Amino acid sequence: MTGARAEIDGTPAEARPAVWHRGSTPASTIGPWLPEGELGLSLAEGLARVEVALTAAVGSEHPFVREAAGHLMAAGGKRFRPMLALLAAQLGDASVPEVTQAAVVCELTHLATLYHDDVMDEAAVRRGAPSANSRWSNSVAILTGDLLFARASDLVADLGPQAVRIQARTFERLVTGQIRETVGPQPGEDPVAHHLAVLADKTGSLVATSARFGAGFAGAAEPLVSALTAFAEEVGVAFQLSDDLLDIVSEGGASGKSPGTDLREGIATLPVLFALAADDPADARLRELVSAPVTDDADHAEALALLRTSTSLARATEVLGQYADRARARLHAVPAGDVRDALSALCDYVVTRTS
Repeated sequence: MTGARAEIDGTPAEARPAVWHRGSTPASTIGPWLPEGELGLSLAEGLARVEVALTAAVGSEHPFVREAAGHLMAAGGKRFRPMLALLAAQLGDASVPEVTQAAVVCELTHLATLYHDDVMDEAAVRRGAPSANSRWSNSVAILTGDLLFARASDLVADLGPQAVRIQARTFERLVTGQIRETVGPQPGEDPVAHHLAVLADKTGSLVATSARFGAGFAGAAEPLVSALTAFAEEVGVAFQLSDDLLDIVSEGGASGKSPGTDLREGIATLPVLFALAADDPADARLRELVSAPVTDDADHAEALALLRTSTSLARATEVLGQYADRARARLHAVPAGDVRDALSALCDYVVTRTS
């Protein structure tokens, strides 16, 4: 029993009713920028179909496997990738079943990477719930991630050889980005350029594939598919940059996670990289603090306070804006209307989001 052919509680997935009805909240929690009107209703219906298909895709006749595979999906999430696939599909025939299936492939792939990331980062919490590795073990988390990759591969096989090739190349970029992040920049390599290239591989590539699949399977013209793919990669990097900035600027966990988590774990995000590269004597204390994991509570509070008022944070915010602007510039190929307006609003949202 695999992929979309899985059963839930003995009921075939295709026989289960959709859980959405008019007036309900869209399944995505990405929220404020989502359009209203008919486009918003169409996206909500599509996201509800994706949620049903995701539940089927993580099912298993073995209770523990079913629990582990569904652990992170049940914890929620923004469903950013399937939502973008569905929005891109609005430029063609969004009702074709391949669009939903492709959206599920992208979300399953994303979920699988989260299981593996939590092992590598030794994370204890994911989406407000215990991570799989802390709840069970690293081995269970790794194997569960592998299972979800397998389910995604099973689903994408039904979408044709070109989709399989795109998925394989996306997976290669995901892994390449993770390897490059793990080993760090090579001698003579600019740490900032290295970091941004890692984000393009680890985050931007799958977001780009989501838009590519959505538009492509909906039958959009190839120039439009290419423009949306390029747009989505820029937006994907911007979204990750905004996540990293929120880790610094959010107060009291307003972003949904404890502020300064990256600092405690010694993860050098863009503001920290700018701080480490600075030579202003006024930043000497900040450089000292962020040159290693900041585990002492007093040092952590001091580092956060210094970062929040630093030129390094301002520079990183400028880079975020540049990615959003480049993404918006790609929209000249998209016909004027509700879809382009929604994609443009997404560019604004990634810069101004607070959660």
